[in-house]
Amino acid sequence: MKTTFFGKEVSGEFTIPSGIVTTSASVIERIANSIPQIGVITTKSIGLEEKKGNREPVITQYAPGCFTNAVGLTNPGAKEFVEQLSKIKIPKDKFILTSIFGKNAEEFVNVAKIVESVSDGIELNLSCPHATGYGMAIGQDPVLVKEIVMAVKEVVKVPVIVKLTPNAASIADIAKAAVEGGADGVCAINTVGPGYYTVDGNPVLTNKKGGLSGKGILPIGLKCINEISQVVKVPIIGCGGISSAKDVKEYKLAGANIIGIGSALYGLSTKNLEKYFSELEKDLLHNTSNAEKLLEKELSMAFTKHKLIENKKLADDLSLLVFDGEMNVKAGQFVFLWIPNEMEKPFSVLDTKPLTLLIQKVGCFTEKLVNLSEGTEVYFRGPYGVPIEIEEDHKIILVGGGCGAAALYQIAKDFKNVEMFFGARDKNHLCYTQEIQKYCSLQISTNDGSFGYKGFVTEILEKRLIELKGQKVLFFNCGPEVMIRATTALEKKYFSADKIFNSIDYKTKCGVGICGSCATKTGKRACVDGPFIREE
Repeated sequence: MKTTFFGKEVSGEFTIPSGIVTTSASVIERIANSIPQIGVITTKSIGLEEKKGNREPVITQYAPGCFTNAVGLTNPGAKEFVEQLSKIKIPKDKFILTSIFGKNAEEFVNVAKIVESVSDGIELNLSCPHATGYGMAIGQDPVLVKEIVMAVKEVVKVPVIVKLTPNAASIADIAKAAVEGGADGVCAINTVGPGYYTVDGNPVLTNKKGGLSGKGILPIGLKCINEISQVVKVPIIGCGGISSAKDVKEYKLAGANIIGIGSALYGLSTKNLEKYFSELEKDLLHNTSNAEKLLEKELSMAFTKHKLIENKKLADDLSLLVFDGEMNVKAGQFVFLWIPNEMEKPFSVLDTKPLTLLIQKVGCFTEKLVNLSEGTEVYFRGPYGVPIEIEEDHKIILVGGGCGAAALYQIAKDFKNVEMFFGARDKNHLCYTQEIQKYCSLQISTNDGSFGYKGFVTEILEKRLIELKGQKVLFFNCGPEVMIRATTALEKKYFSADKIFNSIDYKTKCGVGICGSCATKTGKRACVDGPFIREE
């Protein structure tokens, strides 16, 4: 349903609030061009300089549909953001609302001046509850809010919208101060809190405290919108706990003009995200309630504890970690491993019974893992990702390198008519070769020639591609990005791109599609659309 927002006709009355899903240029472009119901595209909050944000875990689920997060205002910096956004194609019927943050009026002004050129409007983040010195720390003071709004309004011509915190003595007074300062509209609410969530006494978030979002804050959001609409007469973006057409209607009755849906989208693939907003629009038109049924109900972020029973050192930087117990992980899925007070990272599972991981040292956390002492207790959550489904009449070619052996071994075990090509630095960086050969043929190359063919895996692969040309073949590639790009280019010489599936080690933080950190170049999110993603 088309609507008008600050004089611009936009394709729909929905937005996804700042910091959720649409956090990278590629995802923004894909959603802007595939989901007409989302007429307002709200960006991640942008600061003056690049900010790395908090270490993982940055999000946790404390109850069904309820989350605590502390991403930490991760962003590329204002100038880099403008460069990224200027390279993508956005339909004319979209309103680009760039969210910005700063520690004072001067910073807000400087960022606003930089991003205005790619923005239809600017959202002032005066409400983040977990970033020290930013957001809520400013947004609870009506004098500061008015000062910042006035300063930004003096330097930009586009509409300025203030995102308000529910964690104020009177959100109505803050809204009044914003409008008195010249705000053209308000957005409410940001996350509630901060909150604190633990597992076995250990705080899950690395930041320890985080903002509360999801279904649990719905009544707070409605209350705040109602209070705001009683004292100001400007357009209102309403968000907080919304998941159904019923919720949307309640927000509209409370005074919201544009509806923001965020945490409810957790676990949804890009395809299902499109279906959800389409059904939500139909629900509003026909007084039905089908959209909410599409939301992910089974996906859990709960942790289970496992003890390390063996650390088999294959090389100085490579270990086979065997844990007690098992996990039901299908081919194409992955899990997160968390060490309290340290970090968490996603990994493919090499074997499920017992739970076994292949760990390559690439950073501080994996260095700790390859040296993990037997008897150490750690936590796992998952599985996540899309299980692989293959038509029986296709031959499967697996191509990998490094720790890609883990993901590929699962495919070899679960399917028939499989061949595997694997490249490694040397013989010490090979593992599970005997187990792999139980399920499929295996050809190996090593850079130094210490085992198998001396050279790159692409060299032994091409000979087989020539033999297979014209047959029904599917390719699954997993390993370092450089290797995958070279392998894909070679496979495309003989087969169409839609037969190729790649799993690249994108930076994955949440695993449920919310943070958007694992965005691909084509705007998919590897954690919910993959990790094996069809080449486009």
